[in-house]
Amino acid sequence: MSNQISRRDFLKLVGVGAATLTVMTGCGPDSRYVVREPYTRMPEYTYNGLSTYYATTCRECPAGCGLVVRTMQGRALKVEGNPNNPVNLGKTCSRGQAALQGLYNPDRLQHPFKHARGGGNPAELTWEQAVTTVKQAFASNQAGQIAFLLGMTSDHLADLVTEITTALGAPAPLRYGAFAMFEGRTTLVKASEQVLGSASIPFFDLGNSDTVFSFGANFLETYLSPVAYGRGYAAMRKGNSTGKRGILVQFEPRLSQTAAAADYWIPILPGTQGLAALGLGRAVAELRGGSLPAVYQNVDLARIAEATGVSQDTFKKMAGLFTAAAHPLSIPGGSALSASNGLEAGQAILNLNVLANNLGVPGGVFTISGLPIQAKSQSQTNTFSDIQALVEAMKSGKVKVLFIHGVNPFFEFPASLGFTEAARQVSTLISFSSFPDETALQADYVFPDHTGLESWGYQKIPTGSDRPVLSGAQPAVVPFYNTKATADVLLAAVQASGGTLAAAVPYKDEVEFLQSSLQGLLQEPGYFNAPDIGSFWAQWQQYGGWWSPKPVLAPTGANPSAQVPAATAPQFDGKGDYYLFPFPSPLLSDGSGANKPWLQETPDPTTTVMWNTWIEIHPDTADKLGLKDDDVVKITSAFGELEGSVYRYPAIHPDTIGIPFGQGHTAFGQYAQERGANLASLLGTRLNGAGDLATSALKVNLTKTGKRRPLARFESVLGVYGNLKP
Repeated sequence: MSNQISRRDFLKLVGVGAATLTVMTGCGPDSRYVVREPYTRMPEYTYNGLSTYYATTCRECPAGCGLVVRTMQGRALKVEGNPNNPVNLGKTCSRGQAALQGLYNPDRLQHPFKHARGGGNPAELTWEQAVTTVKQAFASNQAGQIAFLLGMTSDHLADLVTEITTALGAPAPLRYGAFAMFEGRTTLVKASEQVLGSASIPFFDLGNSDTVFSFGANFLETYLSPVAYGRGYAAMRKGNSTGKRGILVQFEPRLSQTAAAADYWIPILPGTQGLAALGLGRAVAELRGGSLPAVYQNVDLARIAEATGVSQDTFKKMAGLFTAAAHPLSIPGGSALSASNGLEAGQAILNLNVLANNLGVPGGVFTISGLPIQAKSQSQTNTFSDIQALVEAMKSGKVKVLFIHGVNPFFEFPASLGFTEAARQVSTLISFSSFPDETALQADYVFPDHTGLESWGYQKIPTGSDRPVLSGAQPAVVPFYNTKATADVLLAAVQASGGTLAAAVPYKDEVEFLQSSLQGLLQEPGYFNAPDIGSFWAQWQQYGGWWSPKPVLAPTGANPSAQVPAATAPQFDGKGDYYLFPFPSPLLSDGSGANKPWLQETPDPTTTVMWNTWIEIHPDTADKLGLKDDDVVKITSAFGELEGSVYRYPAIHPDTIGIPFGQGHTAFGQYAQERGANLASLLGTRLNGAGDLATSALKVNLTKTGKRRPLARFESVLGVYGNLKP
């Protein structure tokens, strides 16, 4: 296996039983010394023609699905879902399948380097020089001048950085990204705290429901945990627990993949899903009779019908479905939560579950208990207002060194935020990106991390599973290039610093930190148990994580009357003629999938467009403007503009223009660069009541450019709808 550990020692470490299981454990407690050898120096447990499997965690989005990676002769060949992991039970999405193209991407960064901002004059560094740079950043700056900006897919790194910043006396790391912008996670947490009494992301038991009302929750594409909720949707449709086929109703301005799968799609005006929930609740309460709950006493159904563009008859029909259901469920989605009235919308939508009395019952709403692991660290996403505060501190020169990992703020953040300008006032910017993205291009130093399939780690699962889950990651292959785990870089700098910092963060490497973090699980009942960390560690890698047998909990502090949501009309920036409906691409997601040709080549599930940005316009609106498919138009908001080709889409509200997020990279490699437009150039900085970014709070204008640019799409030029005009 390596020159430091023999096969005999390997068997002693993990036990003969564990060693002969299908999925490799990574060689027990001494796994840091075991090298997954490349093809030219195969380890002795690898045989020609036979596969070796490793259980790990998908890093393509924050959902934390479990993976099993098939390797042969030191090379990763195929990724599939881990059937043991309660989040995905063996299933994966297209992004998970494409993880291999991150590992084998020809544009990967291959070593640490320093360069002038903008990419000029790169100079290769050794990792010793990189560690010294981080050490000097800690030593030469005051604690308040050090900042960390992290993404949402490396919980173990966030926990470690929290320990480091606490020891330094520096601000806690901020966690944010495009996922948070479009999902409205912090808004959902705040609404859950106000209505359910639990400041966490709820678990929606879709699989045991018989009627689901989704208010912009595009759970079959990108929302929260799409694989988990996709499984729940399938179970609901099959009637696995109810004995009858379930019903799905989708309130959404455009026909997403989830809306296309629904029995009823209600094309509603952007920002009015919360009003629709109040109107539906009023109609349901009236059907049931008795005293009207305080939440709905001041709700005027006629005014709500006018504001939403949904008729009173439709509300009454939907109320009949909700009332007749034995297990109704209401889910607040990202487009509802990211409106200017998103917090009120979240409350109103969750209140429908209180009205249905489904809290803590099958087919209803549950909360997930926390894991006894690094409980003091930031487990939830920060608000956009926190990011604004960081940018202001950067502009004023208060931030001298900024570390960035797992997020691409120069691409993902709205241009109107001013992050690019603020970064110029930061003396030292260090990126840990594995790829030459926009942030790496603007950094002073780039210390590339391993890709997900080469890495250790864990992900705390906030939703999607019916029990607490810690999804574990381990390397499936040896790192291909001269990259290094960010955790190891930081820990080496900490130990080199010595003194109280090294004493407060005493781990010699990433594996030791992980094992220390897992100590709290030894006394917890779980999928497996072990008396010591060595045995626990072996099984943790064997199964790809740890999950509790304890089911999710019923919300105990539900009090809908404590926070009665107001029937607040949405507010919009700009005086344009059309509502802008931004949505994350179901394939490229937050834009991190744009450098994977498998994802670029996969047709969008509703439009079949590939490799570009498109502008969705209703055919009636397009006819009024004299627009045909593939005409290039300019979309202008109060904050910026972009150009894109028209896609005449009959499944969108006539007053709304839909644009996907994920394209428009100016860097990030050959498959991503100069393709389409970056939607972030249009976005403003309006906040909702929870401090989240209101991405659905814009009105825009449309201008014909006189140009044409045909879109690559899988359907014929006549469209799949038959009545479209070419």
